[in-house]
Amino acid sequence: MSITLNHYVHCPFCLRVRMTLGYLGLAYNSKVLSYDDEVTPIRLTGTKMLPILETSQGAFNESLDIMAMADRENRLEIKELIKTTEFQDLEKFLAQIGSHVHSLAMPYWMWTAEFNDSSREYFRKSKEKKRGPFSELVKKHNFFVQELEPLLHKLEANLEPFYKSKEFSAFDILIASHLWGLYVVPEFQFTPKTHEYLQSVKNKCHFNYHQDFWK
Repeated sequence: MSITLNHYVHCPFCLRVRMTLGYLGLAYNSKVLSYDDEVTPIRLTGTKMLPILETSQGAFNESLDIMAMADRENRLEIKELIKTTEFQDLEKFLAQIGSHVHSLAMPYWMWTAEFNDSSREYFRKSKEKKRGPFSELVKKHNFFVQELEPLLHKLEANLEPFYKSKEFSAFDILIASHLWGLYVVPEFQFTPKTHEYLQSVKNKCHFNYHQDFWK
């Protein structure tokens, strides 16, 4: 089955799909959309939301649905996991982490090769409506780091070496995709254990964050 993934490089929900496809060993056509491209996603699914997976059966844009659809052999047991209380708890935890990660990373994401002048300005204006001026977010770097520290400590306490397990699972993909954006933040450092964990997930998923920057 030929599949095309429309995605943003920085987006954690796009990253979770990329990691899943990598883990499953599924080849796909990677199409990085410009952040100010409203026409393409609306044409495909009726809304500006990525990732979007295009297949012969249509176009789909819910990351968990895409993950479950791609996993035909149910190796990650996604459909079963999303029905558990553990999944609900993890989603709440990731929402807490994601708020601080985005405040730290967004001012730096927009300067990566993914953006040009037009999409950078679109991204900045869009995200500043919720979070305030990026210049102020950068000034509050230490505050966001301090808010993250207990959350990352809690995460690290649950690594066995994977999340609450000796075996790799879809939970690890969800966690790694939310944390990966912190690698772009100047001077931020994961603890050695968390860094090792993220690199282990990367290897399991044959994941290369930068692959589309060098095409």
